[in-house]
Amino acid sequence: MELIPAIDLMNGKCVRLFKGDFNTRKDFTKAPHEQAKFWESEGAKYIHIVDLDAAKTGLPTNDRSIKEIAKAVNIPIQIGGGIRSQERIEQLFSYGIEKVIMGTSAIENKELVKDLSSKFPGKIIVGIDAKDGKVSTRGWLEQSNILAKDLVKEFSSFKIASFIVTDINTDGTLEGTNEEFINSILEITDIPVIASGGVGSISDLLSLVKFENSGLFGVIVGKALYENKFTIYEANNVLSSERLTDFDINNNFYA
Repeated sequence: MELIPAIDLMNGKCVRLFKGDFNTRKDFTKAPHEQAKFWESEGAKYIHIVDLDAAKTGLPTNDRSIKEIAKAVNIPIQIGGGIRSQERIEQLFSYGIEKVIMGTSAIENKELVKDLSSKFPGKIIVGIDAKDGKVSTRGWLEQSNILAKDLVKEFSSFKIASFIVTDINTDGTLEGTNEEFINSILEITDIPVIASGGVGSISDLLSLVKFENSGLFGVIVGKALYENKFTIYEANNVLSSERLTDFDINNNFYA
């Protein structure tokens, strides 16, 4: 299970929201590309970017920052926010982006996702953001009656790289993850899953390790890192120790 640090972009700055509410925006001083480089130096193996402006308006106004991040790091980058066409995907790939996340467009045009996941196998991630189990779209500003689990079942037949599932009620709260929701997704798909929302401590990360063998590939963390609740270096050390302990016990090293 990988810890994947998040960079949410608005007006070229790193920001964090509380439960996806644009009115709760909090800016952070470090430039996005500097933040990404710092996290890479701490041991991050991936970077997660969300273009919040594009998610809201569909307009790619943060491309300068995206390009700077891509040039600053040597680890894979996944990005979401307002990605609604093959042209935009190819443009992002040209910047050096590894994978793209389709959220609103995936829900509103499933055939497009099916087509693009065939054209770019292993490069398309489907992002499903849910509130009380139902999907939200367009930067979480619109609520649907579509169940997240139904979408996961449907998209699991496509050639996508992974799902990113976010519980909006926990996002930015630092109060812990919705394990029940995460587990309900893992139970219905063989596609790797990345969870997002609510991580506020290393204990929250450790509580998700049990899902690693069920297909939980990673956990996206943002606010906890920005507010120095723990570092990537600290978390990776603890996660590595946890895996080693499980390995030792499972192989009777302590018998």
